[in-house]
Amino acid sequence: MAVFFGMTAPTLAAGDAEAGKAAFTAKCGICHQVGPNAQTLVGPELNGIVGRKAAAVEGFAYSPGMKKLGDEGYVWTEEHIDSWIADPKALLPTSVMALAFQGIPDADERANIIAYLKTQQ
Repeated sequence: MAVFFGMTAPTLAAGDAEAGKAAFTAKCGICHQVGPNAQTLVGPELNGIVGRKAAAVEGFAYSPGMKKLGDEGYVWTEEHIDSWIADPKALLPTSVMALAFQGIPDADERANIIAYLKTQQ
């Protein structure tokens, strides 16, 4: 957890959900689904991910590291999702996602994806 002395924590830029839908489809959709008929693929379905405890999709075979995060109460806040999709290796270097996905360096694109995910409950 980051500690900021004498200032508040940085906040995420407001994203564009429509642009986020396109970015999600292009960058995340090969492994993840959202929507009313979402299924688990290589990765778990992501409906309701914002605010959900890590490793919480029933039946998905999470990595040991992700299971441990869930057991410790780690919650997918907007900030945690942003960090994760920016650089998954920084959180769990040996997870399947960290090994297969290089991350999204563009902060605006990440904000757009998060805005889209917030619409998928």
